[in-house]
Amino acid sequence: MKLDSFSAYRKIIHVDMDAFYASVEERDDPSLKGKPVAVGGSSRRGVVATANYEARKYGVHSAMPGYMAKQKCPEIIFVKPDFNKYKAVSKQVRDIFSIYTDLIEPLSLDEAYLDVSLDKKDIGIATKIARAIQEDVYKVTSLTCSAGVSYCKFLAKVASGHKKPAGLTVIKPNEADEFLEQLPIHAFHGIGKVTAQRMQNLGINNGADLKAFSKFDLATHFGKTGAYFYNIVRGIDNRPVVAERARKSIGAERTFSTDIHEFAQLTEKLEWIVDVLFERMEQANNYGRTVTLKLKNSAFHIITRSHTESECIKNKEQLNQIASSLLSEHIDGLGSIRLIGLSCSNLEKELSDTKFGFQLKLELE
Repeated sequence: MKLDSFSAYRKIIHVDMDAFYASVEERDDPSLKGKPVAVGGSSRRGVVATANYEARKYGVHSAMPGYMAKQKCPEIIFVKPDFNKYKAVSKQVRDIFSIYTDLIEPLSLDEAYLDVSLDKKDIGIATKIARAIQEDVYKVTSLTCSAGVSYCKFLAKVASGHKKPAGLTVIKPNEADEFLEQLPIHAFHGIGKVTAQRMQNLGINNGADLKAFSKFDLATHFGKTGAYFYNIVRGIDNRPVVAERARKSIGAERTFSTDIHEFAQLTEKLEWIVDVLFERMEQANNYGRTVTLKLKNSAFHIITRSHTESECIKNKEQLNQIASSLLSEHIDGLGSIRLIGLSCSNLEKELSDTKFGFQLKLELE
């Protein structure tokens, strides 16, 4: 393996909370222990946000429709998500990270990259730091997390999912080639189900098979991502851990339990979403100039339409007026609507609090 001089000395930890939302609910309601639990909506329009490990034994997984999860596991218990609670626990976990390093790159509420090449406690050994973090997280939150340790972000990410839950996997530079060559292609981070199937159709079933393809061949079959596949199977990933991430947008959206075709009813729902969005901008003290409306109809056709002001929108009535105009101008011909989303971008500054850079969706009905 060929490493650049910086990567050879970089120490990266990827920490991933185990079945985070479901684990928080189990912790707070002991009666759920040992039972299959899913956080999310149980209706036909509902979606599983997270399933605990008992539910996963039945094939239930995140992003699965609630009715399908019920079919796979009739005994499953659905719990409505409480994102304020999850954010509070996530902050506790991030505070633990900051004891060891300031180079923290959160990916979501339940996972983050840490660069501990120069750790604050002068421990010096990334594996010891990862184990200490796992112990601290459990002491503070009563929750488990899995950790991956390696010299680059890609390998640390793959390693954290290798032995879940509460696992700790270390991939050293001299072990990376063998690890990657034996890794099933679907276990490569960044290779989804569709791409994995395309690769398998080409005879690529594991890392060794992928490594046999030239960069040109991979580009021929997979376009620009071919170069990414060529590098990761060789353990080449020079991306740094980025502690400060600008948030590009703040938004909210809602999926309805039944499709809506009455304009007055849609306007009423939109006003509620405006209230939520404006509250989030106020909490973040971050306002934007561009408002984007997202509509999905009963045929799952999605349109997005935007309007940009010359100054940041800091008045809820102004936001509501823009959103209502976008809706009235572009609703014709769409038929019944199943989802409305609204976001504000071209923000005036980076978020001053979480820097998570993701958009929380409202609970599905």
